[in-house]
Amino acid sequence: MAKELAYHAEAAAEYDGAFSHVSQHFLPFLLSGAGVASGMKVLDVATGTGLAAAEALLVVGPTGHVVAADVSQAMVGQARQRLSAAANASFAVEDGQSLSFADGSFDALMCSLGLMFFPDPARGLSEFLRVLRPGGRAAASVLTVPERSYNGRINAVMAKHLPAIREATARTFSLGDAARLRQLLDKAGFQDIEITRHAHRFKMPSFNAYFGPFERGGGSTGQAYLTLPQSVRDKVREEMQRSLGDTGGPVEIEVEFQFASGQRGK
Repeated sequence: MAKELAYHAEAAAEYDGAFSHVSQHFLPFLLSGAGVASGMKVLDVATGTGLAAAEALLVVGPTGHVVAADVSQAMVGQARQRLSAAANASFAVEDGQSLSFADGSFDALMCSLGLMFFPDPARGLSEFLRVLRPGGRAAASVLTVPERSYNGRINAVMAKHLPAIREATARTFSLGDAARLRQLLDKAGFQDIEITRHAHRFKMPSFNAYFGPFERGGGSTGQAYLTLPQSVRDKVREEMQRSLGDTGGPVEIEVEFQFASGQRGK
């Protein structure tokens, strides 16, 4: 993950409040793409606070197993707390571009909004393929464009004032091109590749309900926001209010995810 958009302890603590409702809405598409089913052994790469892993546990049932892995120790700690009651979950601090697992270790693999943070997504996809058993599927969700991203739109506004995150912000949307994403999966060796998009409008009771968790340091967006001088924070907030048409009542945020999945050949 880019250092300029990193997850520290505070980011992990506020992440669920900032973003969990968005991730959870789109998780069924991710699990479907990965072909997660009862009894499977599943790897959740870039697990964050364990949202996708929790959904996968419901599907695989007591005869299955889910490994929740993330490059951030703080996020793995959050996932461990979320899934502490699950006897068939395990946890690992892992770099998605250099996984420690043996070849063919998993029946399915998921990566929810993580692949676009990889410095080398192609290397990550090659690792995804390697740890899958023959016939197993991997699925990843990525963002498309800033104006259809829940928090990426904030990153795009901040990048005008914070040069350090400009490159990282641009990379966040670099896999929004479906043709490029398909090409990456194909080059990694995946078969039966599928690329789909799904969108949803999230209605929040107020602008503060939307923006507040980021103001408190939620996610990488909130961590970047807290590095700004107060005067610049105020400008970012005002621009976001204008862009969402805030009049003091509810606000709506349109969000679009792109899903890519593929199978390891038998």
